[in-house]
Amino acid sequence: MKLTLRVWRQKNADTKGKMVKYHLDDVDEDMSFLEMLDVLNEKLTLDDEDPVSFDHDCREGICGSCAMVINGVPHGPQKNTTTCQLHMRHFSDGDTIDVEPWRARAFPVIKDLVTDRSAFDQIIQSGGYVSVNTGSAPDAHATPVDKVSADDAFDAATCIGCGACVAACPNGSSMLFTAAKVTHLGLLPQGQPERATRAINMLAKQDELDFGGCTNVGACAEVCPKGIPLASISRLNHDVLGATLSGARAD
Repeated sequence: MKLTLRVWRQKNADTKGKMVKYHLDDVDEDMSFLEMLDVLNEKLTLDDEDPVSFDHDCREGICGSCAMVINGVPHGPQKNTTTCQLHMRHFSDGDTIDVEPWRARAFPVIKDLVTDRSAFDQIIQSGGYVSVNTGSAPDAHATPVDKVSADDAFDAATCIGCGACVAACPNGSSMLFTAAKVTHLGLLPQGQPERATRAINMLAKQDELDFGGCTNVGACAEVCPKGIPLASISRLNHDVLGATLSGARAD
């Protein structure tokens, strides 16, 4: 396929960026989107130009590194698919494709398509864990968990922390991410001792880091590559309300 790419180029966080046009003439439909960018970077390197910087790691849809907006949609046109798992057969010969970084105040651009998403790490550090001393691993059936709670917790735990929810939200809110982390621990017995403080602390940290507020637009759930449901946010709100009424306060 022959493609025209318009890629966001920005030297560093302190300089202004712009869209730069590139042409590729030998794109195989079986390439992944990142492999197509590899071909572009090889071409740029041979032409003694600076290659396009972008995050990637596992390239298996697991790590959440491949954060980029493709034609205005985080991770591109395929629903429930990360950028690294998006293949070029979903595009047509002669297409023009816009590639941009995440756009959010809490995710500043470092270079080109690379953004600083360490704010997510800070939200996790504020409460996204179980700190009880459990000793050695217990037997699998030692603590019964009902099927519905187990399934819902597992669905929430599939969140890979890519940040597509923030990039899609018109407010730049991270509520779906925070809700997924609160939900998958709050539905399990191991997460009960810290359930109230976890919800309060993680929400407070989210607000502190300048993420926007949630207005239930639903764009986050639409672009989430793991299909985290919007209902997760209602679980977070439920836990925060319960914690507030019980007198829990953020640490």
